[in-house]
Amino acid sequence: MNATPRTLSDAEKRTLYRDGYIILKGAVAPDLVETALRRIKAAKKGEHLGTTPEMTNLVNESDVTPVLHEAMGQFDPPTNCQVAVNKARPPGDYFNNLGYRDRDMPYYGAESHMDGLCTIGVPQTVQEGTPDEIYLRHISSGPKGDLGRHPEVIGHNTVPLFQDPEMTLGMGSFTAFVFVCLNDQTREGCGQTSLLKGAHHATEKFLQWQRETNGHMGPEGPGWPRINFDAPNRCGHVYLPESVREQFLDDDSETTPDGKRWPRPTQALMEPGDACITVFHMPHSGTRNEHGTESRKNMIFRIRNKKRQPGHVVSGVTDHPDRGSMGAWLEYEEGNDPWERSRDALCNQWEEWEGMSRIVAEEWAAAIT
Repeated sequence: MNATPRTLSDAEKRTLYRDGYIILKGAVAPDLVETALRRIKAAKKGEHLGTTPEMTNLVNESDVTPVLHEAMGQFDPPTNCQVAVNKARPPGDYFNNLGYRDRDMPYYGAESHMDGLCTIGVPQTVQEGTPDEIYLRHISSGPKGDLGRHPEVIGHNTVPLFQDPEMTLGMGSFTAFVFVCLNDQTREGCGQTSLLKGAHHATEKFLQWQRETNGHMGPEGPGWPRINFDAPNRCGHVYLPESVREQFLDDDSETTPDGKRWPRPTQALMEPGDACITVFHMPHSGTRNEHGTESRKNMIFRIRNKKRQPGHVVSGVTDHPDRGSMGAWLEYEEGNDPWERSRDALCNQWEEWEGMSRIVAEEWAAAIT
């Protein structure tokens, strides 16, 4: 790290507030990048690298840590991360998680979504039957089999169908994303992360509305069906509420063959050693590495402010830290309702960004004058 810890300037904090993300140029030193690349190259087939120090040091030994400490607050040093290495490939014919053919999706196959959502592998054939039949068949195809509509159901991404036993909270959450770039992603179509700039304000307002309406939040709450039965395969995930999506459509929005328009995301163009920090509420997506000359290499960290649950350690990889591995139920002390604490965070995304409070207050004040 530098002798003087790196922090965000006021201008950078305003960018984070307004856009929902910021790219930190050169946040990770070249030697850390090279060490990580060597470890990836030496990996054995099927080896999980997310827990290796070569990957976790990309945050723990880089400028990312002091930046987040100042802007967000304290957090558990990551002991695990998502190793996102995507090979270069042409558009595919398979159905993506939205229920559309990969080759038909605009913006290099972007599937803009919030994190913490249960994803069960979508059918690769067009589904038949009523919506209820398709829904029940779909959730029974998850890793735990046919449990019916139940909080023990988990997706192939290990996220529970619902976080709480009462099935009123349909999404997990944390505080900050960190995407660390390890190879050249300065040209669109090289598999980089895409971001729906400014949409974090819309997702927060939507979640506030859900809570005010009936307390049910996330998919299967008001205004957010879990499944799109009108998708080409009749069983696509609804990764963003329609009322949020439509705020980011215009006459230039590209369409799929069915005429549906899709919000144009911003490609996070980065060089090796750059890090993109976003708020949890930011809709995002990986994209197809269509023009790349090598695999896209991003290490993805999910960080939660320690104050939400001081008694629990968050590894840095899970997007549903209120539950354990494979949906295990964690123990909480009497009076600690994890679902309510997470609802509070979903409805006030800046409360966990302790070093942003002055900037947020100034931006709110400017918005009403």
